[in-house]
Amino acid sequence: MKKRTVVIGASENPERYAYKATMSLQRHGHPVFPVGLKGGQIGGEEILLKGRLLGDIDTVTLYVGPAHQAAWKDYVFELQPKRIIFNPGTEGGVIQAEATERGIECLPACTLVMLSTGQY
Repeated sequence: MKKRTVVIGASENPERYAYKATMSLQRHGHPVFPVGLKGGQIGGEEILLKGRLLGDIDTVTLYVGPAHQAAWKDYVFELQPKRIIFNPGTEGGVIQAEATERGIECLPACTLVMLSTGQY
């Protein structure tokens, strides 16, 4: 089943994990919506700016560290995801605590590994 996924912390820099995750999600056929602080493109997908609401989102995969998550918290919850993947280095911030309270599935995992092992 294909999962509509928002990648938070997207960047045009191919060395960044958010970029690599966006590309891998595309290769695996998942509808992907990269969202970042600056516009641009990843693999032909426009990097959307924070605040652009999207509907029917299954997964948010987070590439923003705990120190910067407060600025993203309201946006993440407005997306109403079924689950949030907390990639390495993003666990333990304000989003995870509130998501747990709201009953949103929280996975401390690596999107790239989940995709490569068929666990996504």
